[in-house]
Amino acid sequence: MFAALKPLLFALDPEAAHNLTLAALKTGLVPPVPADDPILATTMAGLALPNPIGLAAGFDKDAEVPDAMLKLGFGFVECGSVCPRPQPGNPKPRLFRLVEDEAVINRFGFNSKGVEFAHARLAARQGKPGVVGINLGANKDSADRTDDYVTGLRALAPLASYVTVNISSPNTPGLRALQDGAALADLIARVTDARGKLDVPVFVKVAPDQGEDDWATIARACIDGGVDGLIVSNTTVSRPTLASRHAGETGGLSGKPLKPLALAALKRFRAETGGALPLIAVGGIASGQDAYDRIRAGASAVQLYSALVYHGPGLVTRIKAELAALLRRDGLTSVGAAVGTQAV
Repeated sequence: MFAALKPLLFALDPEAAHNLTLAALKTGLVPPVPADDPILATTMAGLALPNPIGLAAGFDKDAEVPDAMLKLGFGFVECGSVCPRPQPGNPKPRLFRLVEDEAVINRFGFNSKGVEFAHARLAARQGKPGVVGINLGANKDSADRTDDYVTGLRALAPLASYVTVNISSPNTPGLRALQDGAALADLIARVTDARGKLDVPVFVKVAPDQGEDDWATIARACIDGGVDGLIVSNTTVSRPTLASRHAGETGGLSGKPLKPLALAALKRFRAETGGALPLIAVGGIASGQDAYDRIRAGASAVQLYSALVYHGPGLVTRIKAELAALLRRDGLTSVGAAVGTQAV
């Protein structure tokens, strides 16, 4: 079905096509997918997953279709980024397909319907199965962005399987400064204090564009602060050689060209953390081999989004089948047995 619809979707503005996809998913008419192969069952920061393939934040910004995405075969779904107050984000156009590169550039700027909307959506699905996390952002005009994360966590953590603190979007000016040592330590301390005794894992999502001294600083702040995992990585502001006419657009680059940079960042954070933190890998994942490479490099689970634009929802089932075959080829009996087996 996707093959038939793809030319029609690609004839639309990318953001309009995305909104049309969300509208279709809201109907609940999702085609059935095969049951997960038992070899794919695993854990991530104590969360039991039927498979390690997750939906990255950005697809379902306001927690409108998490259950539809779970039905498509994802092992877990991350909604957001959600900001405390509603905000429209950056002016349009702000989403670009780089078809020749199988890539996407976005400069959304944390467009969000706000915490209250997301709270209502998550509250409505309480009691349903599936791991659904929430990714938190900060309002562009906030005087205290760290407090925005505290506000979001207090409101949404009781309704989520986990919470991600997104301090690595390149589209909110100054946001990535929160990855700096002292600022990050303060952020983590305030967020974990706000969590209190609530048994909800807190992850930090980091950028692939780090200075040489930043890797160890971020890793140490997260370990010392009691963070439960790192999501590696967000989009990149760098520009490898690209063929598309949209290559010069500002914003974060994702998709196939991000793969080598995201893999390198994962290996670096694995080395800096020494396996002390679960890592979730994102960036350029479009096959079972891609997922397997990240898992062997130290990831407990992976996430994807941009590849869906080019390969459609059937990609999830294909990745899972390929990953299960690779595990068996190498004589492994579980995903967990493969984690970090080629870490450097």
